[in-house]
Amino acid sequence: MNERRGPAIRRHRRRRAPAAALVVLGAALGLAAGTGVGLATTGTPPATGTPPAAAWRPGCAVGCPSVTPPPARSAPSGKPTRVRVPRIAVDSALAVLGLDRAGALAPPADFAVAGWYGGGPAPGDPGPAVLAGHLDSRRGPSVFARLGELRPGDTVEVWRGGQRLVFRVTGSLRTRKDRFPTQAVYGPTPGPELRLVTCGGDFDRRRGHYTDNVVVFAVAEPAG
Repeated sequence: MNERRGPAIRRHRRRRAPAAALVVLGAALGLAAGTGVGLATTGTPPATGTPPAAAWRPGCAVGCPSVTPPPARSAPSGKPTRVRVPRIAVDSALAVLGLDRAGALAPPADFAVAGWYGGGPAPGDPGPAVLAGHLDSRRGPSVFARLGELRPGDTVEVWRGGQRLVFRVTGSLRTRKDRFPTQAVYGPTPGPELRLVTCGGDFDRRRGHYTDNVVVFAVAEPAG
C-alpha cells in the first residue's frame, strides 16, 4: 500500500455544484449513468487482519493521531447509532457502510445522513473509526458541508449502545484524491480515534466530482 500525502486544509469556497459530492472509501467506482453523483476516492481500507504497520503522521502541524492511549474506560458495545458535532450543527443518525464488489464503500443512501465504515474499528474501540458523509447535492449543502470549519478543541459526540462517547478534534488536512494519506486515516492508533471525511477543493465539472478530500482527526476524551 503506497503512502499518499496532501497539503494542509484551507476553507472551501462554496459554489453552486451541478452534481452531488460524495465520499467513497476505497477504489474508484463508477455509478450507473444518469445518477448525477460525483465520487471521491479516499484510499483503500486495509484488509481485515492486515492493518498498516504504522500510522503516517503529517508533521503534527495539521492533524496528528494520538501518541498515548487515553485512560481505560468501560468498553462500549453495539453499533454506533448517532453522531453530533455542535460547532457545525451536525446531528445525524449513522448508517453502517460496507464495501461493494469493486472494493469501494457503499455510500449513505440519504445525503443528510452520515455513515460509519463497518469494516474498521467502531467508535470507542482502539483504532481509527472512519465516518464519511456527503458535502452537498443538487439541492444544496449535505450532512458534512461544514466539516472544514472544525478546529482543534472542537468536540464530536458519538452514541453507541446507549453510551455517549466524546472525541476532541486534534487537527485536519485537505488532500488531493490522488495523494490520499491512507496511513494517516487507516493506520493503527494506541487508543480510540475518529476520522471524519468528506469532499473539498474545487468542483471538476468534467469528471463530476470535487478534486480533494477533507479529513478531520479526533481522539477520545477520558471518561468523566
